[in-house]
Order: sequence, then C-alpha cells, then structure tokens
Amino acid sequence: MAISSVDKYARQRSLEILRKKFASIAKRILEGKKPVLIMPKRVLSNTIYDMKKKLLLLGPEMKRRSLLDVNEARKFMQTLLMASIIYEALVNDEYPTIRDLYYRGKHTISYRDISGKLHHENTWDEQRESDAVIRDIEVFLGVLREEMLILSKEKGKVVGNLIIKSGDDVIDLSKMGHGAYAIEPTPDLIEFKDIDAEFVLVVEKDAVFQQLHRYGFWKKYKAILITSAGQPDRATRRFVRRLSEELKLPIYILTDADPYGWYIYSVFKIGSITLSYESERLATSNAKFIGVSMTDIFGEEEVAKNINKLASIFGKEIKKIISKHGKKAYLSEKERRNYIIKAKKKDVERAVELVGYDVADKLISNPEIKKYIRQKKLGVSGYPWFRTPEWIKEISIFFSKLAKLEIEAMASKGLKFLADTYIPAKIETGDWID
Repeated sequence: MAISSVDKYARQRSLEILRKKFASIAKRILEGKKPVLIMPKRVLSNTIYDMKKKLLLLGPEMKRRSLLDVNEARKFMQTLLMASIIYEALVNDEYPTIRDLYYRGKHTISYRDISGKLHHENTWDEQRESDAVIRDIEVFLGVLREEMLILSKEKGKVVGNLIIKSGDDVIDLSKMGHGAYAIEPTPDLIEFKDIDAEFVLVVEKDAVFQQLHRYGFWKKYKAILITSAGQPDRATRRFVRRLSEELKLPIYILTDADPYGWYIYSVFKIGSITLSYESERLATSNAKFIGVSMTDIFGEEEVAKNINKLASIFGKEIKKIISKHGKKAYLSEKERRNYIIKAKKKDVERAVELVGYDVADKLISNPEIKKYIRQKKLGVSGYPWFRTPEWIKEISIFFSKLAKLEIEAMASKGLKFLADTYIPAKIETGDWID
C-alpha cells in the first residue's frame, strides 16, 4: 500500500505521543500504584470566554479518572480501550472513521457478582458515548483526532486561486470545473503552495456557494470561496483558521438572517463549547459577519423604533449602536413581504439563548411570545459575545419583527445583485459585525 510521506510523519508522531502518555499508566501499575488518568474537565462549568483572545477556551479545572474509583472505572476502561484501538490502527497503517472506532470497541463483557449472578455490560451502547471518549483522548494527549488519522465524512468545500499539496499530490483549486475541492478530514496535512486571493468568503448554504461559484465570483473578486454546508465540521473550521493565521487573509462569513445562522458564525469565530479545548486551532477570532443582517433587511430605521428598549439595556451607550450612516435596507417593502419568513418559536428560543433571558425579556413585545418564553423558563445568561451593542441592535429587530430571511432571498433578487452589489458593498464599506 502506497502511503504518503505526510501521513507517515503524522502517524509516527501520534504513535510516539500515545506510547509516552500511556506508558506512564503502565509504569504506575508496575509500581503498585493506582492507575490514574489526569486531564482537563470537558464540562460547561470549566469552559470560559477569553475576552482578550475572543475565544471559548477550556478552563484550569482537572479531573482524575481512576480504575479503582467505582464512579470512574467504566470511563477509565473505555478510555484505555479506545486508545488501544487507535494505537493498533496507527501501527497497521489504517485510516479508521469515528464510526469504525465505535464498532471496533463495541462488545459485551460478561461477569459474575459476589453472589454468583451473571451480568452482561456493553463497553458502550451508542456512538455518542464512544465519540466522547475520543474527545477525552484528544484532551489527554493534546492531539486532534485528525492528527491521529481518524477520518470523518467530508462536508466543507472550497474553490479559488489556491494551489495545495495533499498527500503527495499538488492540486490547483482554480481548476475544479463546476465542482469544488472537498476539504479533507485532515486539514493540517495540507500544504499551501501558492495563492492569489485577497479575502475568504465562507457561505453557510451549499446552494448559494454553487451559484456564486458558477457565476465566477471568486475569479472576479479574487476570493477563496468556501461553504460549510450548514453547521461547520472540524475540518472546515481548521482550514479557515489556517487561511487566516498562515496566509493572513480576511475572513467574511455569510449566513441566513436567523439565530441559527448567527450561531454558525459564532462557531467559526469563537469556537464551540463541545470543542473548547481546541478553539485555539479551530476558531478564527478575526472572522467578520457580513450578513445577512436584520438591518440589511429592514434598515436602521427599525432600530430607532426600539430605542427605548435598547436604552433600558445600554443607557447612555445607546448612541454607539446607531450607525452614523443611517443605513438603508437592501430590500424594498414589497421584496420584504415576498422574501421574509415568519420566525418559529424554536427560532425565538435560540435567539434568547444567544443574548440571554434578561435582555430578551426587555426586547420582546409580542405578549404571546413573551408568555411562551416565560413559561419555558429560559433563564439562560446568554453568550458574552452576543451581548454587545451591535448584536443586540440586530437581534432587537428580530424580536420586534419575529421574521427571518435566507441567503437565497438575496439571490432571488438577482444573482448579479448578490454577487456584484450586496457582498462587495458590505466588504468595501466595512458593513460587518466583528
């Protein structure tokens, strides 16, 4: 089997780290000491928002996982079992998927208790359980699963004037025809060879990505065009981070104008709670949200209607959230009637999650929705990065209108409008949220 030199290096490095870290467990056993795994706690209470770095990071709290602790024995066993499976895959030049690892480790252990009664217990029952163990191993080793050549389904795609080396092959991403390069599950093993681009545009929707690609947007505006096809996977997030960090390209995110789209932007920029231990490698803190924003749809005159509500939150700071330019809407009243979609209660719940119940309660005026939110007892505190003047200005319009809009609506106004007016104007005028 022909294995690339890049894979060989990654395989050897991961094997060395695995041997070193788990040899210490074997040493403790040989010395008659309790076998213990010490690793950072992957829990919400140990996840912090670093205001300076603008990233979600894992806090300083550690946990001890001991084989002789009845509450931790099962997790200890699962961790060592998964580590041994990963080690064997590396030794045997294999490329397992996370689904493969789930099945390789799934089996039943039979034992008798003190009274002689026979019991049967599975190593794990569902994949989410084995996935959590893989994340624990990543934290314990300080190595991403991708670096251990564990694969996952490709999701993100990219096209543009960028030449890369993947494995032993050189690939020109400007010569993909009507298709695009699927971002591989091991983005750190990609080498950037040459690039001719001025910025990166990340599009939430794959359909809009395809439209912009066919239209030649990336050629005309010297852009690297990427789609996350919804919630971004780890590979896409890491690829975007590398483009920003190594090639110093500005990153712009284009999503639907709804709480789910805004959260997708947040994952790219700040990171996610589940993967907070890898935010410094996956999140792109300088990514900018260019739209679709609520002020793009309704203009800033809608903000003025919410001035009293906003003042109750920001006080004298209120003037800072009103644009000096008196921004006008990109859509006419007729277009708004045609394109906007009525927000569902789930959308409202997600918006409350973003800004916090205290802020949402002041901004929501619809009696039915206000009652619904109170009955749901959504006493959430919100995310600090969404509790800013610029974001609350946008979300105040969402709560006022209880409406959302998909990117496709901008394309329906005309692909030329989206590609040649809307996106360029947003970038050129600095009409974004950072």
